[in-house]
Amino acid sequence: MVDSQPETGLVRNNMITLTEAAAAQVKQSTEQSGAEDLALRIAVRKTHDGQFNYIMGFDDIASGGDFSIVTQGVTVVVDKDSRELLKGTTVDYVEIEPGEPRFIFLNPNDPDYVPPETSEEGSGEN
Repeated sequence: MVDSQPETGLVRNNMITLTEAAAAQVKQSTEQSGAEDLALRIAVRKTHDGQFNYIMGFDDIASGGDFSIVTQGVTVVVDKDSRELLKGTTVDYVEIEPGEPRFIFLNPNDPDYVPPETSEEGSGEN
């Protein structure tokens, strides 16, 4: 959802955010596949056991209930069924295993979500 802050005139996106790394990878993928004019559609579906299944792809078809934002220069489209499940999500592109980069979803609504450690937490200093 996009909220306007009248006191600052800024627009705040509290729906979904792409990191710089994720946006760069999406832009590279659009260029390589000739999909520069397409939006990135992100959806999430809850499985029967409560797990979240994330879906991403390029799309040029908009539905009436779609929500569209621009984050890091990438147009992201979310369907109405995924809106609440994706609220507050950050999409990043990281190398979890050497040589195996992938997109990850940091979603506080996901039952398996574990907040990332901050640099202070990870350093062992208090």
